[in-house]
Amino acid sequence: MESLLLIIVVLVILLSLLGSGLWVGLALAGTAGITLEIFTSRPVGDALATTVWSSASSWTLTALPMFIWMGEILFRTNISKNLFSGLSPWVGRLPGGLLHVNILGCAVFSAISGSSAATVATVGKMSIPELRQRKYPEKMILGTLAGAGTLGLLMPPSIILIIYGVTVNESITKLFMAGILPAILLSCLFMGYLAVWSLINRSEFDDTDADKKGISKLRGLSELSPAIGLIVFVLGSIYLGWATATEAAVLGVVGALLISLTQRTLTRESFMTSLVSAAQTSCMIALILAGSAVLSLAMGFTGLPRALAELIEAWSLSPLALILVLTLFYVVLGCFLDGISTVVLTMAIIEPMVRIAGIDMIWFGIFIVLVVEMAQITPPIGFNLFVLQGLASRDIGFISKAAVPMFFMMVLALALVIAFPNIATWLPEVMAGQR
Repeated sequence: MESLLLIIVVLVILLSLLGSGLWVGLALAGTAGITLEIFTSRPVGDALATTVWSSASSWTLTALPMFIWMGEILFRTNISKNLFSGLSPWVGRLPGGLLHVNILGCAVFSAISGSSAATVATVGKMSIPELRQRKYPEKMILGTLAGAGTLGLLMPPSIILIIYGVTVNESITKLFMAGILPAILLSCLFMGYLAVWSLINRSEFDDTDADKKGISKLRGLSELSPAIGLIVFVLGSIYLGWATATEAAVLGVVGALLISLTQRTLTRESFMTSLVSAAQTSCMIALILAGSAVLSLAMGFTGLPRALAELIEAWSLSPLALILVLTLFYVVLGCFLDGISTVVLTMAIIEPMVRIAGIDMIWFGIFIVLVVEMAQITPPIGFNLFVLQGLASRDIGFISKAAVPMFFMMVLALALVIAFPNIATWLPEVMAGQR
């Protein structure tokens, strides 16, 4: 009964603060402070100061602003143009034609960005005009972009995987490795759906306008080489054990600056703009993480996570049943909160349940990201939908309907990862065994 009362009070406080328009990080910290004041004898000021400092001084967290800055630098280069022209000769003859550029372009940029919104914006600003000019169906242009853009959350170096790893104290490197095969699986499902759809609806567009000559493909490879080279350089240094995630992030920034310099897009203005944008995003995320850390501390002192974990244990739910309940919970929650807020807001309570159920926390991180990906394209707060609305000048309802098939491909990917957990855990285990 006490636990139920505590849950109600905490939710009322949190929703009231969020509903007032207060920043998410401050709402979390405010909820924690009020909860500590009401339900515990812990000095609130000392708890807030100590926890915020501990959260902000995490060495692992330093990878976050570096990867964000790398993406901001690349966002201001010609990389999106190169992705389109480089991939076109290779995919133009596939069923679905140049629409595959949306999916593969998002997959490639995700591996050097780590951000879903940046991926959609970067690939979309180049592909939407090109595909419209070639008379491809609008719903497929926007649908494939909405779905494939979510790969920015899953494909390493994923910002949300870094945040999850810091929050639950798991290896960032293992989480990066765990995200690779699910991201490839999801990309293949998107491309498979597109191919089947195009074979059924051949009359809606002409997908035979691509040049398939060998020289065009070689030219395409040369245009893709900077992006591919940076991916191999950054992720390879992590997986081979040459650098930690933080060190690799710094190497990624250096590589991005070199690409920008060689493409002659590196100016004083672009450098300062990318730096300011990266700082703003990093500070926003750091504030959310600090608020989450304080809320986690408050929840620990109240004993709520332990009580909920004991309640779940008393229900005797199987791990599969717990996962299904959490899937529904996160899909609903993701309709109203962004991915980062969803993860940090819930981990204080969800983590003990998951650990008691014996669920692998590396696998659970991939599960969380897949579910959060689904929320990126579900109204009313589907951030990819809003990014596309700005790029395509179409109403949110049209874009939401266009993204529905991609949502079901994500559901299928999630089902496969639940049924075959080795999709997420195999690569980290193999890499750990080789060291």
